[in-house]
Amino acid sequence: MPLPRIPVRPEDIVPIRINRAPSPWVAEGLPWITVMFASMAAFSPVVASAPVTPPLAFMLFLAWRMLRPSLFPVWAGLPLGAFDDLFSGQPFGSGIVLWSAAMLAMDVFDNRFLWRSFPQDWLTASVLLIGYLGLGALFAGIATGAPLPLVIGPQILVTIMFYPLMTQLVALLDRIRLLPLRKL
Repeated sequence: MPLPRIPVRPEDIVPIRINRAPSPWVAEGLPWITVMFASMAAFSPVVASAPVTPPLAFMLFLAWRMLRPSLFPVWAGLPLGAFDDLFSGQPFGSGIVLWSAAMLAMDVFDNRFLWRSFPQDWLTASVLLIGYLGLGALFAGIATGAPLPLVIGPQILVTIMFYPLMTQLVALLDRIRLLPLRKL
């Protein structure tokens, strides 16, 4: 004996969302776009007689790379470093070399230490940031004829202290990146 059919109106049918995935444009593009926007922070109206502001784009780049190692390919340092060179005021090519070297160093670090903690990531990022700022000051000094590596001391301290805030920002952006969006 067949079961009786219950009449269903079309407006009573609720679509069920199964296996919603994040938008591939947002999931792949948000890290690149955030690093590029941070590179343009050099246009902010902050005027100082010595370098004080941290390299936001490089910090964001490191934070994304530490949080999600597979987001950026190894060659990502080249285009992002070139984009940063256009806006940072550094001699062109210094960002390309330093960002690519940092990417290679992080790749070696990831292969060496499979399990990491935040203090270890902070120490690694601190070493890379000190190297980046020191070599960036050296490159800029060579271009101007007067290397000033001692002036970047406060900038190094500010950069190392702000790195945990940058990782929190990246964690928030990563949650946004993985939202199951259908359209932008």
